[in-house]
Amino acid sequence: MARSLKKGIFVEEKLLAKIAGKKPASTGSIKTWYRRSAISPEMVGFTFGVHNGRSHIDVLITEDMVGHRLGEFSPTKKFLRHGGKMQKEIELKAKEAEVNAAKAAKEATTAKTADKK
Repeated sequence: MARSLKKGIFVEEKLLAKIAGKKPASTGSIKTWYRRSAISPEMVGFTFGVHNGRSHIDVLITEDMVGHRLGEFSPTKKFLRHGGKMQKEIELKAKEAEVNAAKAAKEATTAKTADKK
């Protein structure tokens, strides 16, 4: 559910205090746990280390991000892969292609050494 317009967007005051009077180029990554805080125009250019539950992921704030939340740019779950028969076939083809490329490279090196003799 969206926040009412009467209340306005939620921007954590402590984040604004950390960037007040500073220039984006001179400031390093600002670590934060405030994933729910909205991105305001004053934050553009700064790099925030947004916590994802395990580590801080550096997020460089651009103009396109204004109005979004900090947590949107720091995923909390790691995508591994889709499973199933189709995925196994794709992986098998990739492995075969890698083996064939290695064989071709080996044959090319042996051909070069044979030409030198």
